[in-house]
Amino acid sequence: MKILYHHRIASKDGQYVHIEELTNSLKNMGHEIIFVGPKIVENDGFGSKGGAVHYLKYFMPKILYELFEFAYSFRAYFKLKQAVKKYNPDFIYERYNLYMPAGIWIKKRFKLKLLLEVNAPIYDERNKYDGIALHSLARWTEKYVWKNADIILPVTKVLADRILLENVSNEKLYIIPNGIDKKKFLKIPDADAAKKRLNLDGVLILGFTGFMREWHGLDKVVELLTLNDSIKKHLLFVGDGPARKSIEDKAKRLGVSDMLTITGIVERKNIIDYVSAFDVALQPDVVSYASPLKLFEYMALGRAIIAPDTKNICEVLTDKKDALLFDNNNKEDFLNKIKDLCSNNKLREKLGKEARLTIENRKYYWDNNASKVIALANKVIN
Repeated sequence: MKILYHHRIASKDGQYVHIEELTNSLKNMGHEIIFVGPKIVENDGFGSKGGAVHYLKYFMPKILYELFEFAYSFRAYFKLKQAVKKYNPDFIYERYNLYMPAGIWIKKRFKLKLLLEVNAPIYDERNKYDGIALHSLARWTEKYVWKNADIILPVTKVLADRILLENVSNEKLYIIPNGIDKKKFLKIPDADAAKKRLNLDGVLILGFTGFMREWHGLDKVVELLTLNDSIKKHLLFVGDGPARKSIEDKAKRLGVSDMLTITGIVERKNIIDYVSAFDVALQPDVVSYASPLKLFEYMALGRAIIAPDTKNICEVLTDKKDALLFDNNNKEDFLNKIKDLCSNNKLREKLGKEARLTIENRKYYWDNNASKVIALANKVIN
């Protein structure tokens, strides 16, 4: 099939990973992908912000930036129209974004079916963290797109329930969580060898990957390094973010800087080399509707996972079976669960093995996601 893939992502981050993994799986199945969206610079390193538009967001008045976003829809409309006329696609697959009704306009004009992938309730998210200037327009675009898509693909049931609040038909909602590329995780790299490559052999590693934010509470984990419990521990944080300085400052104050490594941004192809060294994999906090990419990678590599007992996490993991889940309203419980895992090698092995089995049993694979997309497309096309 010919798939017109529409998105508004220019940064090379987790969003880029999702696009790349799903479309690669679709291509491997023999389908043709026609991309319409900002050009992601392939030569940029992982973590690049997407050029000038990223800076406009911070320097333009909020109302002007949001008008700029909506105006982009008209440019997107003409690009989509050209692509439809040139390639005659079988359907449109769109990654949802705010102020972006162009895909629906094209769907209606050319009588195409549109599958909408939703990773977040973006109006709610931006209104909470950044603020919204054009509330009526933002709300209208979100509802308009959700109600007029033929199929909606939220990444969690929590997110599906949020979409249903807008009187969207439950019959067109199909939950498709994130996943992994099975081929990359067929063999689990040896943990001791991974530690040796990082010059961290002989220690128990508490690890985290991704963007470090203050609300993650990663700075609290630093306190565990001061415990006199005969277990040599090391924190390995693979990534970067605004919380980095507070974490490093706390380690310095407590005199444990030599027991902390923060790598900075690491290329995606090298992430496995780091996560393989983890004894305990940390998912310290999560937004309530997300399907964290790191979580599936931890699982695929058989790591012992600590994660919050939020509804979206409980859609994937089961406490004491394939992870230890902590009370998300109690950070002390988070630290206590880490202590439990640090002192119990058999429990770490059990949870890691079960986590990998959960991936296999529930088919959390990008190839499986791609197959579902095609099946749903065929359902509405036929």
